[in-house]
Amino acid sequence: MRRVAARIPFAVDALAVWRCARDPATPRTAKAIMLAALAYFVLPTDAVPDILAAVGFTDDAAVFAALLAVIGKHLKPEHRAAAEADLQRLRGEEWP
Repeated sequence: MRRVAARIPFAVDALAVWRCARDPATPRTAKAIMLAALAYFVLPTDAVPDILAAVGFTDDAAVFAALLAVIGKHLKPEHRAAAEADLQRLRGEEWP
C-alpha cells in the first residue's frame, strides 16, 4: 500500500474525496458521485490499465478532475488536511 500510495500523483485528492464522502455534512447526492468515482479508481477494470507506466493513472486522474469540478465545493480544508495526514502515515512519514 505504501509503494502504491507514493506513486499515485492524485492520492491526496482521492483520500480527501473519501474523507468528504464519509462526512455526515456532505449531501447524499455528492456522496454518491464521490463513491462512484472512488469505485472507478479501485476497480481493476479501467479504460487505461493502471499497470502501464506513466499513462496508467491518466483516466483515473481525468475522473477525479471532473469529480472535483462538479463537487469540489463540498471538499473542506479539514478533508484535505486529514487526507494529507493519512498519506503521510501511509508513506511512513511524520505528520507535524
